[in-house]
Amino acid sequence: MAIADVSPSKAERTRARLRAAAVAAISDRGFHGTTTRDIATAADLSTAALYVHYSSKEEVLFAIAKDGHAEALAVAHAAIASFDSPVDQLAALIRGVVAYHAREHVSAIIINRELAALEPAHRAEIGAMRDEMEGLVAAVLRQGVDEAQFSIADLRITTIALLSMGLDVARWFRSTGEWTPEYVAESYVTLALRIVGASAE
Repeated sequence: MAIADVSPSKAERTRARLRAAAVAAISDRGFHGTTTRDIATAADLSTAALYVHYSSKEEVLFAIAKDGHAEALAVAHAAIASFDSPVDQLAALIRGVVAYHAREHVSAIIINRELAALEPAHRAEIGAMRDEMEGLVAAVLRQGVDEAQFSIADLRITTIALLSMGLDVARWFRSTGEWTPEYVAESYVTLALRIVGASAE
């Protein structure tokens, strides 16, 4: 039986190069200070080649934001699906999302910082993905409260606080720092479980 070729196509690899180049350029210059020429040059491509794949630098930013949110959501869904207990689900979700934001801290911080630069339709799509993440966390917390595993005074505030913790890692984390993404993630699991009135086993 033949094995299907699942390797990225040349076009997919080129788009990935452009997104990586855009992350670096926007991180240095900001979205409005970055031109399509800057992105293309950083990717070792012509500006014309960029327009084959993306119609504008805003579309590149949208692709970066959409990919980042999709990856974080995939991590969250996998964490929840792996366990039945709300305590274990929350621990796995926080562990995965925090580690992801630490590893991808450069792209995560520009996505959050430059969100207002997206066109309304694109911003709404990213907003829906953020709402989905909030819903996932809220559902785990609600189940934990219902099963008397969590003690939470205000579910919405606690949900927002936990999500903010995970996202804020991208603001201060540095790959050259003393902590690994895994160490930070485990530390945040302990903090999150304390916030909801649970304890790590």
